[in-house]
Amino acid sequence: MSVREQPFVLPKGASEPGRMRDIHAALDRVRCQCDSDARRASDPVAFAHRYRRRDDKELAALIAACMAFGNARVVVAKLDDLFGRLSPGPARAADDEPGLGDRMNGWKHRVFVASDIEWLLLGARAIQRQFGSLGAAFQAGLDRGESLRTALATFRDRIRAAGGVGRRSRGIEHMIPDPLKSSGSKRMLLLLRWMCRPADGVDLGLWDVSPARLLVPVDIHIHRLARNLGFTSRRHVTWETAEDVTGALAQFDPSDPTKYDFSLCHLGMLRRCPSRRDPRLCNGCGIKPVCVHWVTPPSA
Repeated sequence: MSVREQPFVLPKGASEPGRMRDIHAALDRVRCQCDSDARRASDPVAFAHRYRRRDDKELAALIAACMAFGNARVVVAKLDDLFGRLSPGPARAADDEPGLGDRMNGWKHRVFVASDIEWLLLGARAIQRQFGSLGAAFQAGLDRGESLRTALATFRDRIRAAGGVGRRSRGIEHMIPDPLKSSGSKRMLLLLRWMCRPADGVDLGLWDVSPARLLVPVDIHIHRLARNLGFTSRRHVTWETAEDVTGALAQFDPSDPTKYDFSLCHLGMLRRCPSRRDPRLCNGCGIKPVCVHWVTPPSA
């Protein structure tokens, strides 16, 4: 069964058609009420919007997506420092390989050190030169008939090889992980959403890949909300979790299921979803009317 055919899990006793309409309406309200401009300013995708050149946008998006985990404010602050060092743009900084080390000297974030960014940037820039763009390199895998997951793995391997396979560190392994392993590949799927969805003020629409092929990048916020909506019963975020969530959302818009991701993710960050009935935290939440913890009676 394909991901687009997988039904989501409804709460016991719920009416499927009626509940689907209610969830669809709630998701549309959340998306409509999201202040995308304000939220974008606090989101790593903002750094891709700083640049006019396509090559700079691609490189900025790749770096920002690879770092998009943990405390959002800290991530944005570290990215601001990083891209300040790469001024006037990451493509030109990468073209000056001898000077790149001087620019990045002393930069560090969690397990990432300056050399990790240098490796990623040099590898991605080499792929741009080889294929014309990062988007064309990713598309090459799809054109050969690879699945989205395999094409992402091929894309990742190309960048790693071009950056120098001998330059290994814990940071590099974590920065651009293997989509074929057990994780949900949230950061790589986030990059695809940014680059493939139509330009809407948040996503950039630079890569010629149908949004219908994308999977939702499932982070802790999306995972909690997806479980509360009955989209998945999985307790851990895996590739299959992303398929569950995308399959559910595709029932509302099969041509663009990931369009709900940005507003839902920021709703989760703002509301600090407790994944249980909590009148104080849940008050005002856009999905409360359709949350499984509120539409089904609490256990005795």
